[in-house]
Amino acid sequence: MFVNEESLTFEDGTQLFSDHEQDCCESHYLSFKDLSLEDFKDLEFDLTSDKFFERVEDYGIRLIPVRGHAISVPGYGSNNGYYSSKLALVLENNTTKVRKEFDITECQDITD
Repeated sequence: MFVNEESLTFEDGTQLFSDHEQDCCESHYLSFKDLSLEDFKDLEFDLTSDKFFERVEDYGIRLIPVRGHAISVPGYGSNNGYYSSKLALVLENNTTKVRKEFDITECQDITD
């Protein structure tokens, strides 16, 4: 597994990241920056099921392992109200050509 500020990459090459069609003067994203490999030690995720995460309104998401503790990932947004606050969670594997998008617009702490 690999963790950086913008994404998680699982051992099979599947990536998990947020996507937002950004415009001027706004930003919407999930923040993986405070996570470490240690947070994921001994955890296994079933990415074939859409139940690998849960939405947490006004906060972000929780990644749900097959067994063990959930991993919280905060979502942030800033917007002047003129632009879209739409935010998607993307699960993508370029090798298997799998790409799924989940609407997580309500899963972010938005400041004006």
